Amino acid sequence: MSFTATVASGAVPRDSARPPTRSGVLAPPPGAAVPPTHPSRPTVVKRVTVEPAVWTDRPAGFPTHHPYVRTFWTAAIGSGAVADLMRLAVAAQRGRPLLLPTSTALLTQEGLVTWSRGRLLAGASVPPVPDRHLRRMPPSLRREHHRIVANLRTTNRA
Repeated sequence: MSFTATVASGAVPRDSARPPTRSGVLAPPPGAAVPPTHPSRPTVVKRVTVEPAVWTDRPAGFPTHHPYVRTFWTAAIGSGAVADLMRLAVAAQRGRPLLLPTSTALLTQEGLVTWSRGRLLAGASVPPVPDRHLRRMPPSLRREHHRIVANLRTTNRA
């Protein structure tokens, strides 16, 4: 089925009409260049650069690259925070600066990183997930967690 659309003389076609802005000035047409009066939004806050240091007095745990960290800590705090933790650990070991991760507050709250004398400390190892997070995980994941942590404890004793 086909039909011909007609537009009344002097009218603007519907698909090219732009709604007025709050001030009553018509918005620019799509694709029009916006003058560079504001290079960024006024709410943008630049993140600071930090050079994390190695947290040497961490208790024994899993290396940051161990599959345990990705499986269980991701289930506990989320993939973005775990990715930030891994980036911080690598930067600390290599002595390289990076932008302060957005999840630093969460990582500090969980005890995975800490601040000391104005320096951000990140360890090469990650402790096991606390019980408060384990209670929220499915039973199969909890069983797997208990098995892995038991193997870690027997390995550390030997």
